[in-house]
Amino acid sequence: MRAIRVGAHGPAVAEIRAILEQLALHVPGEVFDSGTELAVRAFQQSRGLTADGAVGDETWRALVAARWKLGDRLLYLTFPEPLAGDDVRQLQERLLEMGYDPGRPDGLFGQRSSRALAQFQREVGLSPDGSCGPSTMAALRRLGRKVVGGRPQFLRESATLYTAGPALVGKRIIIDPGHGGTDRGVTVDGTDEAALVFDIASRLEGRLAAAGVAVHLTRGPDNGFSDAERAALANDLNGDLLVSLHLDGNPNPEAQGVAAYHYGGENAVTSTAGERFAGLVQRELVVRTGLADCRVHAKTWELLRRTRMPAVRVETGYLTSPDDRAKLVDPAFRDRMVDALLAAIQRMYFSVESDVATGTFDVSTLRAALAAR
Repeated sequence: MRAIRVGAHGPAVAEIRAILEQLALHVPGEVFDSGTELAVRAFQQSRGLTADGAVGDETWRALVAARWKLGDRLLYLTFPEPLAGDDVRQLQERLLEMGYDPGRPDGLFGQRSSRALAQFQREVGLSPDGSCGPSTMAALRRLGRKVVGGRPQFLRESATLYTAGPALVGKRIIIDPGHGGTDRGVTVDGTDEAALVFDIASRLEGRLAAAGVAVHLTRGPDNGFSDAERAALANDLNGDLLVSLHLDGNPNPEAQGVAAYHYGGENAVTSTAGERFAGLVQRELVVRTGLADCRVHAKTWELLRRTRMPAVRVETGYLTSPDDRAKLVDPAFRDRMVDALLAAIQRMYFSVESDVATGTFDVSTLRAALAAR
């Protein structure tokens, strides 16, 4: 959809303002005015979206999702797109608290959520149809929390990483070069984001493959896909980790540095493994490249939301910054970025006891260890 901004009017604007009013953010009306823009920015900020004050596809989906509370409607499995909403996220969080595994509470009612709900229904004597109606809601309200000793999702993600073992051999890593095809991303003086991040992705692919990793790229050099399609591919491949590579841009040429993003936010349960992965990537990149530290942030962008494995999106510098751009166009500098990403990926599988200080892991040992097998 075309983004709806200040000055727009009509039924879509009335619907946006009605939802904002329902969320106690604005008074309904017919014109998208400056007050509406401020309310949209506040909503985007609270939902981990880009706070630009305009309602595009992602913000519209988030607004529609926010109007649903658990018990408002029947929840059931739908294809090809799952039901989405705050009610789904609330159900997923409730199931996690009770010891079931619907996956990450992402607000998408997929097969894993349906299976977890069916297991709950079976154990309380209900028909295990995997849908949430009045009788299932009544049972959910009656029963208390089972899981104690920490956040349920944190416990599950920690256990998965612990059992995976420290070796990279056999791991499946998904590399997502942003943009592609006709979408070139940020472009400055003939240098475009899509080409640069694909080059970084290709270098990382080669280094990981040499270490015995099964590596998959979400696109080729000349094509591009939506974030939902990239996430679906990563999930179908059953990836262990996903790294999405981007470059940033800003009208102010002084803006520079690297930032890493993981799934989470004020109204989303943070992916604890994703948060740790983003922190490792950010610290390794800052130390090994000298880029300015723009820190780690939680976002609910579609790619981070829909991927089932720990995922990080990295803005590997500002193409609009003369300083960053001069570094990024240097192939030797991009190799240093790849070293940083390799170190972060390996450290994800180290235990607390065997982890190393940032910037000290020798990535050349990955290939040497494989050769010695």
